[in-house]
Amino acid sequence: MKVERLIDLPKIDDYRGNLSFFESENHIPFKIRRTYWIYDVPGGAMRGSHAFKESQEFIVALSGSFDVILNDGKLERKYQLNRSYYGLYIPNLLWRSLENFSTNALAIIVSSISYDHNDYIRDFEKFKLFRHEMGK
Repeated sequence: MKVERLIDLPKIDDYRGNLSFFESENHIPFKIRRTYWIYDVPGGAMRGSHAFKESQEFIVALSGSFDVILNDGKLERKYQLNRSYYGLYIPNLLWRSLENFSTNALAIIVSSISYDHNDYIRDFEKFKLFRHEMGK
């Protein structure tokens, strides 16, 4: 069973500016099929509020900070992302919301599958039922 976790990324310190990176199937446990980013989030707004049937994701705060709230239908966990040298791995079948964005926050998200609207579960009650049917 795959579990969400914070993953430390390589950090190359340099007086000219630091550098961090991640690679498919090396630093993150899947091959990257899609990359997208979230920015210019108005104060008080929330992003996400859905789960994926298949997609795994990895989220990094490239700038600023935000909270990632995960729920498995029973327990809720909160992760604050605020550094560009670590990120949050999120396996499939977890409800996720991103909130509490700081000014100029920039989130980059990589996914294990290409965009597929059928992979989304956008209703929390349907999500809990789906997890139950999957034996989770």
